[in-house]
Parts: sequence; C-alpha cells; structure tokens
Amino acid sequence: MPAIWRHIALLLALIAFCRAAAQTDIVQPNLSVPTKIAPAYFGPNAFPVPDMLDGRTSSELKFELYGDCYLGTTTGNVADDVTGDLFAKLTIPLFTPKANLTVWMPIFEYFYTSEWVNALRRLPHNGSLQGMDSGDVYVSADVRILSQERHHIDITARAALKTASANQYAKGRCYDAPGYFFDAAFGRGFQIGADHNLRVALSCGFLCWQTDNGRQNDAVMYGAHLAYNYKHFTVDTTFGGYAGWEGDGDRPMTLKTSISYRLGDFSLRLMHQVGFMDWPYHQIRFGATYSFDMLSRKKK
Repeated sequence: MPAIWRHIALLLALIAFCRAAAQTDIVQPNLSVPTKIAPAYFGPNAFPVPDMLDGRTSSELKFELYGDCYLGTTTGNVADDVTGDLFAKLTIPLFTPKANLTVWMPIFEYFYTSEWVNALRRLPHNGSLQGMDSGDVYVSADVRILSQERHHIDITARAALKTASANQYAKGRCYDAPGYFFDAAFGRGFQIGADHNLRVALSCGFLCWQTDNGRQNDAVMYGAHLAYNYKHFTVDTTFGGYAGWEGDGDRPMTLKTSISYRLGDFSLRLMHQVGFMDWPYHQIRFGATYSFDMLSRKKK
C-alpha cells in the first residue's frame, strides 16, 4: 500500500475511534433546552479554540512547553476570574514528513473565580472558588494530502480526540465528557525577498462534544492564518472559532497573535489571544520549543 494511503487509513481510523468514544445512548434529551455545557460557562481550558494548522506537516520532532495566564472578562473585572497553567505539546513524525501524531494538554492549572463569576455560570457554590486541576488530553493524527512543491498548494487533514481526564467539572473547569474534531487546512507560502516569507492559510472542519444524556453539540470550525517570517523571526496571527447548534455560549471566536525567535533547535514564543464571543478571556502565553529533525538526520 502506498505510504499516503496508509496515512489516510490511519486518519480515518482515528475519526471512527473519536466518534465511538464521544457517543453514548441517548435517553430522551430535551433538545429545546440549552445544556449550558458550552465554552462560555467553563474555564479557558475546558474546550478552547484548537490551534489551526497551516496546511503543512512537520519532519521535526517537537516538544513545546508554555506557561499561560488567563484573565476572565465576564464581569469586567479580570481579578474575578484568573487561571494559570503549564501547557505541553508533542509532535511526532510518523516515519515520514507527511504524517504527524500530536499530543497536547494543560499539565496542571491553578484557578480562582469570584462568587459573581460562579453565579453567572450557574455553579452550585456560595462564595469564591480556587484550586488546582490537570487538564484534558488531546491526541490528533495530521496527514498531508497535497504539497505546494507538486500541486501549488498545501492541504493537511486532521482528526483529534479529546479525553475526559480532567476532574473539576463541578467547579466549571472541564466538561467531564469526551469530544472530537476533524478539519482540513489549505495553505500556501510566498517568497517575497531573499529572507522574507509570507504564508496564508484557511481551515474548516467539524467539532463535537458530549453534553447531557448522551446528547451532542455539533459545531462548524473555521480559521484564517497569516504568518510573516524574516530570518529567525516569525510573526503570525490567526482568527478562528467554531459555532455550535445550540446557540447558547457555544460559538467561541478568538484572535491569536504571536512572535517567535528561533536559534538552532530551540525557539522562544510569546502569544496573546483574545476572545470576542463565548470565550471570555485574555490569554498570555510564553514558552519554548525544542525541535529535532529526526527524519533528515536519520538519512545521514
């Protein structure tokens, strides 16, 4: 079997597994009543807008480690809703640059929410809440379908599964239910000078999570990405989100802007994300990435 078909088969198998893991028997759900199991009513790591692909996969083994600070905007006072976490992500080439296995999660988070925020989220608590939690694990298979070198455009398909490994559902930190998404990213790079590169990408997809009584919320994903690279510096911005069918807190929309500097196998990155709708946070992220081009170095 040609390599590309093996990768597509892997992607389809993960999609099937994601659907099986995210569904249970439906027990008379009331479809006319919103579940409130939506991004607007939970912490920032419950179901964030997934990072968008730019149409490419990687030949590099990458380990990313970041510290995040989230300031909530629900009440207009950022001190009412504060989250800090340590976030990790691992990208593994599957013996070819055309397919990657990616795993990411918030390793742990510390949170504080005021009594006002808890009341708006309809949490059964009096007073403020604070504590620590570990986050959900995400696993995805990313497969490159077309490459710009041969077809004038890069296209990558992705299927991802969200586990239900976090614990603080009663405090509004996680969904305590599995979910999945799959999407496709279309990208193209442009050389605009000896050391200047510009990349444009668009994405679309489908995202689903389980709510109550086996009921699901299905959402359409979308995204647009622009990146400028000059020597070791990269500046990029991504506008994206998804829109669920319930229409109650399930249509997050965000803008992410970052700058990174790469020196050898290491790079530093500073990122800011702001939510415009149904994701009421400002996020500041800072951290480092270690990259190892394992496929190229194996050939030497």
